[in-house]
Amino acid sequence: MIKQTLYFGNPAILSLRDKQLVIKYPELELSNSSKNPIDGYPITRPIEDIGVVVLDNQQITITHALIGALVDNNVAIVTCDKKNMPTGLLLNLNGNTEQSEKFRFQINASAPLKKNLWQQTVRAKIANQAFALENIAGVKASNLKAWIPDIKSGDPDNYEARAAAFYWRNFFSKIIPDFRRGREEAPPNNLLNYGYAILRAVIARNLVGSGLLPTLGIHHRSKYNAYCLADDIMEPYRPIVDIIVYKIVASGKDYSTLTTELKRELLAIPSVDVNILGKRSPLLVGAVRTTASLARCFSGESRQIAYPTLEND
Repeated sequence: MIKQTLYFGNPAILSLRDKQLVIKYPELELSNSSKNPIDGYPITRPIEDIGVVVLDNQQITITHALIGALVDNNVAIVTCDKKNMPTGLLLNLNGNTEQSEKFRFQINASAPLKKNLWQQTVRAKIANQAFALENIAGVKASNLKAWIPDIKSGDPDNYEARAAAFYWRNFFSKIIPDFRRGREEAPPNNLLNYGYAILRAVIARNLVGSGLLPTLGIHHRSKYNAYCLADDIMEPYRPIVDIIVYKIVASGKDYSTLTTELKRELLAIPSVDVNILGKRSPLLVGAVRTTASLARCFSGESRQIAYPTLEND
């Protein structure tokens, strides 16, 4: 069963009872008397059914027992700041039974192996960007497709950056002619930032579940980044978020502010179907295949990362 993504955007009291997440709302608690119980309240959700929890209100109270149960079940807990943007991520420190061995394989990975893995990552990302340009934005991407076989181990010619420059110059060009990609740039960058944050949490969660260190990247290596490997592995998944955002913008909805409705659409990212090696599955499940394949590459059992391939519905 697909794991649920739970979003909390209002004041709430979250606790644990009988392996269930218990949800109470202060306003209901104050207005309701014990003589008039509300049917189905408090709300409960089985811990085992949850994959991601997003806490997006400064007045949410969560018990330590619940945090412990969520982390024990490899649930990614995402916290948001006063601007409602995801800023924190809590993960399990012991997410795999063979974790120490997998850590050693990852830490001892050779430079040629990491360069090969990055080559695969860049090729997969550019292929998906080319699909998004041609099939969603209606822009020819023959140059991107021509670059893919030329990408060498480690991408020494920096095709990733060259492709990104062309991609962002053209992806929204027919509906937002003056679009510029940047975290602090004008909307719909707010939607892209939010979607990428959810995607990052999903990838980081699954890296931990596969026994890997999300901090130790194959290409990203900033000393200020706690999720370098997550940022590496999410790259081919990014165009999936881009397509969702494009469709929101093209629908004519007001995207100047990140409303609850827009967040709801972006929070569906883990349940979006993806195709990996000919098999379709929800993104959350597909990402497990990706991170598990990466672990096998580090251990020498495989040479290929299982990345999603975008296709027409």
